[in-house]
Amino acid sequence: MPLFSFERTVPLPPEEAWRRLTQWPRHGDTVPLTRVTVVTPAPTREGTRFVARSGVGPLAFDDVMEVTVWQPPVDGEPGLCRLEKRGRVILGWAEIEVLPGPGGRSRVVWREDLRIRFLPRFFDGIVERASRAVFGRAANRLLRRA
Repeated sequence: MPLFSFERTVPLPPEEAWRRLTQWPRHGDTVPLTRVTVVTPAPTREGTRFVARSGVGPLAFDDVMEVTVWQPPVDGEPGLCRLEKRGRVILGWAEIEVLPGPGGRSRVVWREDLRIRFLPRFFDGIVERASRAVFGRAANRLLRRA
């Protein structure tokens, strides 16, 4: 499984960076040909499940995720959200960590371990580079837009 991570420092307080990154349906607005549907009642908490449907027609697949850690940033403490990927095609996990930074800024750390079922490990390097680019752009867009 390719493991990748990236960091962003943004001029937002941690609570706002967290809010922008954890509005799950908005993720679909940042990744082409993707729609995200939350399948459990609000608010988000441990056990929240959602599905990212990507692709077109018969070439579409579901990335099923469940929140297994939900610790929003509070009183200067960092926030951590862990998602387990439980679909038929996409497996692994993702973590979004939001830490307080200097001057009211936030540092976001995104870590992901991603496996595409039936894809040989030979392709791990390509998957890692493509995933870092796609998720990095998605994080940038989410953090820029209120």
